[in-house]
Amino acid sequence: MRSKWAAAWLLLLLLAGTGLAVGGIQADTQADYNAEEIYAKTHKAMFYLRVLNEDRTVKSVGSGSIIAADGTAVTAYHVVKDATTMEAVLSDGRTVGPVQVVDYDDRTDAAIVKLPAPKAKEPAYTVLQVRDPALVHGEQIFAMGYPLKDTPIVTEGIVNNPAAMINGRSRVLVSSEIVSGMSGGPLLDEQGRLAGVISGSLRTMNNIHLVIPMRDLAVLQPVKSK
Repeated sequence: MRSKWAAAWLLLLLLAGTGLAVGGIQADTQADYNAEEIYAKTHKAMFYLRVLNEDRTVKSVGSGSIIAADGTAVTAYHVVKDATTMEAVLSDGRTVGPVQVVDYDDRTDAAIVKLPAPKAKEPAYTVLQVRDPALVHGEQIFAMGYPLKDTPIVTEGIVNNPAAMINGRSRVLVSSEIVSGMSGGPLLDEQGRLAGVISGSLRTMNNIHLVIPMRDLAVLQPVKSK
């Protein structure tokens, strides 16, 4: 079953590589954007993710980004681990839920979640285009996320290492500033394409942070099987 969905992801990535739109954002692969432009083009595809206790108080928070019009999204597994009730707060202030975990890998920290499909007369989800080529040393990137509700931020940096082995797992190392609450948020390339998912920080290296590579998300099931 995993191979079937991996093939579907490969097709998605191939489409992304052609510059064709795979959702609400058409990324021009011939143009590079600065931080202001990247934020303007992509922030509507990002959301604030709340994990709730039984009494609906907030247990933990993180970020995520939408990759398909039906509400399929990506985040970091440690954000949603053991969660029973989750909701997403969109860029326009709408709260949607419940958010369901579709698939995950606790070894790589990658997770696929699903927001409810938009109801009649509700705005369609804005989605990110998925990047195909692997990141390279020194490439400029942008990290986005929600340290606080209603406080989305964007930070700029470079790829310090695109495939560092950290505790037996391959990780992208980046210099973009990452703070608590941004876990699960998108790492974007200069064309505004999703190039990874924020995982955390590296304690042994100051100002170097960990990102889940797209290949670890590509092997997960993008939609719930029937």
